[in-house]
Amino acid sequence: MSRTRWKLGLGVTALLTASALLPSPAHARAVADYTITVDPSARGAAIDDTMYGVFYEDINRAADGGLYAELVQNRSFEYSAADNGSYTPLTAWTADGAAEVLDDEGRLNARNRAYLSLAAGATVTNTGYNTGIRVEKGKKYDFSVWARAESGTTLAVALGDAAGSLAKVREVAAKGKWRKYTATLTATRTSSRGRLAVATTAPAALDMVSLFPRETYRNQPGGLRKDLAEKIEALHPGFLRFPGGCLVNTGSMADYSAESGWQRKRSYQWKDTVGPVEERATNANFWGYNQSYGLGYYEYFRFAEDIGAMPLPVVPALVTGCGQNKAVDDDALLQRHIQDTLDLIEFANGPRTSEWGGKRAEMGHPEPFHLTHLEVGNEENLPEEFFARFQQFRTAVEERYPEITVVSNSGPDDSGATFDTAWRLNRDADVAMVDEHYYNSPQWFLQNNDRYDSYDRNGPKVFLGEYASQGNAWRNALAEAAFMTGLERNADVVKLASYAPLLANEDYVQWSPDMIWFNNHASWGSVNYEVQKLFMTNTGDHVVPSTATTTPAVSGPITGAVGLSTWATSAAYDDVKVTSADGGTLLSDDFSGDASRWTHSGTGSWSVQDGQYLQSDTAAENTMVTAGDPAWHDYDLHVKATKKAGKEGFLVAFGVKDTGNHYWWNLGGWNNTRSAVEQTSDGGKSTLLSKAGSIETGRAYDIDVKIRGRQVTLYLDGREWGSFTDDKPAEPFRQIVTRDDRTGELIVKVVNAQDTAARTAVDLGGADVAPRARVTTLAADQDAVNTGTDTPVTPVTSTFTGAAGTFTYTFPANSVTFLRLRER
Repeated sequence: MSRTRWKLGLGVTALLTASALLPSPAHARAVADYTITVDPSARGAAIDDTMYGVFYEDINRAADGGLYAELVQNRSFEYSAADNGSYTPLTAWTADGAAEVLDDEGRLNARNRAYLSLAAGATVTNTGYNTGIRVEKGKKYDFSVWARAESGTTLAVALGDAAGSLAKVREVAAKGKWRKYTATLTATRTSSRGRLAVATTAPAALDMVSLFPRETYRNQPGGLRKDLAEKIEALHPGFLRFPGGCLVNTGSMADYSAESGWQRKRSYQWKDTVGPVEERATNANFWGYNQSYGLGYYEYFRFAEDIGAMPLPVVPALVTGCGQNKAVDDDALLQRHIQDTLDLIEFANGPRTSEWGGKRAEMGHPEPFHLTHLEVGNEENLPEEFFARFQQFRTAVEERYPEITVVSNSGPDDSGATFDTAWRLNRDADVAMVDEHYYNSPQWFLQNNDRYDSYDRNGPKVFLGEYASQGNAWRNALAEAAFMTGLERNADVVKLASYAPLLANEDYVQWSPDMIWFNNHASWGSVNYEVQKLFMTNTGDHVVPSTATTTPAVSGPITGAVGLSTWATSAAYDDVKVTSADGGTLLSDDFSGDASRWTHSGTGSWSVQDGQYLQSDTAAENTMVTAGDPAWHDYDLHVKATKKAGKEGFLVAFGVKDTGNHYWWNLGGWNNTRSAVEQTSDGGKSTLLSKAGSIETGRAYDIDVKIRGRQVTLYLDGREWGSFTDDKPAEPFRQIVTRDDRTGELIVKVVNAQDTAARTAVDLGGADVAPRARVTTLAADQDAVNTGTDTPVTPVTSTFTGAAGTFTYTFPANSVTFLRLRER
């Protein structure tokens, strides 16, 4: 330790502070040396206050059972098999006595069609979400119900669990036509397994059975779950993008018809979600459940205002995405959606004397919401069709509301034919801002810190609306942090950025990773949340140019065995041959015998039939079988493949080290709409090459892959399909320096995404700084994951007293460190 003290030239106090951040001796590794050089006289890109925000989509039960604080599931008895094959109108309910869900002229209103008819003496009980209804001792819960009943009917409302009562039973006298009744229950015990029961003494009809905690976010009645909303607020997001995502541009775009009833699987349209909650119809959610719309556009605008975020709504462009890939050809319907978008702007910004501004005022917000940005569409895979419709939206909005920025998008991937076409159309039309989305491996994020360095400074600005590194381990968050330094360096191009998705109920997960996790009684920020929060709350006003030395790149050829797989498809493979560059045969298998050379470690049903290796399960995903030596390099792979049935095509793997580290050529992926080469690293995938295309059932294809060094060339039926060279280094040491004009501080942000501490000489280029610096550090093993019971990645704050014009600081292994240096 004395040797370190003298070499670093730090005082004793500074040494103790810095050493406290180092890995423990048991885990310490060799220290790598770096330098960071800052040019304080130069001024880099300005960073807008709105740069970092949050993207909210109703996925993983983010609304009902999540941010929307309603404790009753299926409160209006509208669940349907159209939402989920397992649903019935009584899902989440049990009945004791005669109870029937009806849809007839006795309904509450035209949109809230189903209601519950109870016989005298019957009781219905609701299970809530997760393990049940969460109540806490001494807290109040507001019950309400819409009821129609004969004179003299009493509704008894009770809360209980398996151990007994959780609150004093409340009785409500109901009579006559539909009317809303309320009661307050005070919990006598704490429980996460509560049940709400409603009993009737005489025949009665019930709808909108509701229970809300009195203590919601900002104590708003019928509002948001407090802990979740406060975690989002703590990020200090610059914007809130809502309501999706795939939620926006999937499902039917058709109009609601009072005669035909509510159309299930209708696309998310904002007018469906405003007004009294009992008049908002439920709908089938794209992610496989029902959504009540209790959390609607008005609530989103209110929430954005409460957390100080710019609202950024997304409206459908009549081109479906997320694997559906259909363009709606109905000009009248298109014009109606365009008018709806104009009405949305009026709802947000119009005076209370306007039609839609008046509706906003009626809902309780007479002042405008100050909408400035609006996005049209989301991840469309048909760029030409999308852009033709986008242009009509854009023209209509700019003619009436020229102050609104209309945001376009570039499809679902970071590259490929769709991406290139979309960007060409956006550039040619001088679109103001383009939304990019990508979910890639940690390696991709470490390799692509420079992604936006070459973007046209005079072209459309970038809204990075959805990104994540496909995992909630610390290695994922480290890679994202490294990438974010590149976003800030290019803040003149990247104007908005949001990690996605935002929320996940741990018992209802359709997508992972996610930023904030929860159940019915607790919530916790993922390790990714901690990185996002650190960047959002320490952004700075502009970039101070800086450079850093790099880590020596690891070189060598692509190595690995070969593999065959399918995804929701039955396919047969034959005549597999692997030949070395010098012509030697490494593997030859025509399946005239058995498949003993192949290892099957995944799902699916593989067997040799008629001299072919057949995978017959059309439901199984990623059915990988492998053969060969992980040390193979510089080889040619040939295989003949025939699709038998199913949704997609073939997956031919090469460079296979194990099931979580390989390349594969995905032919006919994404519901048989396109083909791509994907690289899987530590279980996370990245797309290296992508083209539109499909695979025919029953046709035999010749597939060839040629690997030389780190260059790969692919052939389909003897014709070159594409090629790529995978030689970009994954740099683990990244930095960015920004200046906070308000506090007069330089913020030195350093990501060290490796198992080696980084001893770094920092040269501030003549800047005079105070010797005491505030330090915030996130550090852990790369496999660390935050859970509801253990949060190994939390910010550690400390003081560094060795700051000067030039100083040395050792950044811990696997860490993100922010030093705030006060200029004098």
